[in-house]
Amino acid sequence: MSEVKSLEKIKKFWPKEAPDINNIPKYIEKYKEELIVIKYGGNVLIDRKIFNNFIEDITILNKLGLSIIVVHGGGPRIERELLKENIQTKFINGLRVTDKKVIKIVERVLIEFNNDIVNALKKRGLEATPINTKINNIINIIPDKKELGFVGVPKNINVDIIQDILVQNKIPIVAPLGLDDNNQTYNINGDSAASAIAKKLKSRRLLLMTNVEGVYDDRKNLISEIKPFDIENLVKLKIVQGGMLPKIKNCIDAVENGVRGVVILDGRKPHSILFEIFSDKGAGTLIRK
Repeated sequence: MSEVKSLEKIKKFWPKEAPDINNIPKYIEKYKEELIVIKYGGNVLIDRKIFNNFIEDITILNKLGLSIIVVHGGGPRIERELLKENIQTKFINGLRVTDKKVIKIVERVLIEFNNDIVNALKKRGLEATPINTKINNIINIIPDKKELGFVGVPKNINVDIIQDILVQNKIPIVAPLGLDDNNQTYNINGDSAASAIAKKLKSRRLLLMTNVEGVYDDRKNLISEIKPFDIENLVKLKIVQGGMLPKIKNCIDAVENGVRGVVILDGRKPHSILFEIFSDKGAGTLIRK
């Protein structure tokens, strides 16, 4: 980890619209021995302005000496490439049915995006390391339901590779891909990949960046903090439903298995990561015991 900077030095790179700079030291103290896993996904993936904002926030976290692991999705980019190839796919419970032709496109697109993030961080003077099925694969999978094809569920995470990268003050950038015991590539739901990594590392926080503000109550008000039991009730009452269900399932699983807190936050909002980590109010919905 790099040393904690003085506020005068931090002022040089701290955005004007970010949280109060005077609160930074206490939060650096809070997270200095901790790990933060950040999942960057949803439709926020394809807006370049949002992407650049995300890269800026990750750069700031690294400059402040925080240990972060980035896991990215790629659904919209994959969809775009499949349309170019005139390939139609269907979804089962939010997971794309992936045959041999589709998995090749999925792997190519996700590795391209993986390198895109790495290169964007390197342009800002940071050291980032790609993790995918071609370089440093860390996820060993078991196949999901047979009808899904090449879709996998994380079975084992090689944390040694991640820890070796972190100890060098580099940022691991993980694509949601994994290999089975025969080295066949499988697609993995991005939230599932991020949750599996966060659980294995017992991270302090798992941030799921998406294109909604967080979890809403029955009056459509944003819930700032909720316990797993209460969010399960929202699911039973069908207040939380649709595409949010698999995300909530991963959140609860992570919190019940060693992750101190999971936050669903709006990646479209400028500096949402900074507001979550460096303010009492936070951003989005925090799920913790």
